Amino acid sequence: MKKQVYNPFLPLDAYIPDGEPHIFGDRVYLYGSHDNEGGWTFCMGDYTVYSAPVDDLSDWRCEGVIYRAEQDPDFGERPYMYAPDVVQGNDGKYYLYYCMSGEFGFGGYFGPISVAVCDEPAGKYEYLGYVRYPDGSPVKKYVCFDPCAFNDGGRIFIYYGTQYQGETNDVLAADEAKMADVMKRYDKSREEILSTPDNVNGPAVVELEDDMLTVKGEPRHVIPYGVDFGGHEFFEASSMRKVGEKYYFIYSSQLNHELCYAVSGFPDRGFKFMGTIVSNGDVGVNGVTQQTKMNMTGTTHGSIIEINGQWYVFYHRLTHKSDYSRQACAEPITIAPDGTIKQAEMTSCGLNGGPLRGEGTYPAVIACNITNGHMPHGSNRIFKDSFPNVTNDGEERFIGEIGEGTLIGYKYFRFEELRGISLKVRGEGASFAVSTSPEGEPLCRIDVPASGDWTEVSAEISLPDGVYPLYLRCSGGMADLLEISFIA
Repeated sequence: MKKQVYNPFLPLDAYIPDGEPHIFGDRVYLYGSHDNEGGWTFCMGDYTVYSAPVDDLSDWRCEGVIYRAEQDPDFGERPYMYAPDVVQGNDGKYYLYYCMSGEFGFGGYFGPISVAVCDEPAGKYEYLGYVRYPDGSPVKKYVCFDPCAFNDGGRIFIYYGTQYQGETNDVLAADEAKMADVMKRYDKSREEILSTPDNVNGPAVVELEDDMLTVKGEPRHVIPYGVDFGGHEFFEASSMRKVGEKYYFIYSSQLNHELCYAVSGFPDRGFKFMGTIVSNGDVGVNGVTQQTKMNMTGTTHGSIIEINGQWYVFYHRLTHKSDYSRQACAEPITIAPDGTIKQAEMTSCGLNGGPLRGEGTYPAVIACNITNGHMPHGSNRIFKDSFPNVTNDGEERFIGEIGEGTLIGYKYFRFEELRGISLKVRGEGASFAVSTSPEGEPLCRIDVPASGDWTEVSAEISLPDGVYPLYLRCSGGMADLLEISFIA
């Protein structure tokens, strides 16, 4: 690896959520939607791809815009492109599948699933059409949302769907208010909703012909509607991977902050829930609960991939106190011989192949945990409440609104002969206790001078050589944090 890489692993001004990683040739490509920094709704940017050599995951480069929203015929009515996926067809070309949406998600469930094509994985894609029946009519069965594409040895499958409103048809038929809500959100008639015998909600799958547009049969649920997954039922973000002879269906659960997985011996049926791969609040790691989550939580979307013999999960985190500015992160995972995946914890070192060096200067925003003990769960809005968050002021990206009780965590660093720690901060009345565990005894304290300008303050520290997390706990007043430096 040429250099270190940390989470988020793309440039700090890049907001590429909903990441689907794929290897084409000797590079791994990240296909995702595109948020704006400090954006006011989802997916405001054109599709922009980043890639890295499979043998150096520190060397990500921007491939540029591969597809513009205005290329889609529905651009005027629904100008935003939601989570996409790319698959290589049997003809060697690359096919991009996506859905359009309006502001705040309205219209994102209307369909159809659009398709663009290119001769290269990160070239200039051209609009091709939409997923359709043999008679040319668009496929709109179930809810066309978050499409995933999968080439299983020459068989092409599309997975899609959501489960916004989970009531059975009987409940909807008896509750006109709920029915009206579903009709409006999905742009479906009452008759269409009730005539779908297994419910319009839930994950769907359909196989395509080699033209990459025409379906071979009727879409159907890949997981039957109403199957009990122990509170981790499907919500959105379908993704499919094959591990050995088993199929792994990765998805965002109804909890909305975790990527879960279900496994089957078939690509289109028989899936059994297996567990959680990652949570963007670290819920489920080391006893963390939804009430004690270690970050603001919110929408998540991603998948798994094996790169040079190591499996990773790609996901995104939230910034700017909203779901509208999300950044790509990744963690190593292990798939056990029995096919299970132990839940990954969020770290600052991600794709680095090990801990970061405990020397030099790091951006404060690579913190993997930021909490005041009662962080909110994101929804389709920007929070106005004051709580610690990753934000920016022009080209400066920092952790802002750090107040009493805020805990900022970095995992992990390898320290050798560490003599001191320095923070670039601004604020008034705040003090940071530095430790190697969330509730550990402070190794030192750093007081923040009263100033509206960035000021560097430091303290001596004594720590045996080794690998440690590092935590900063704030007390007293308010502060912003720009950088953290280690003095060896």
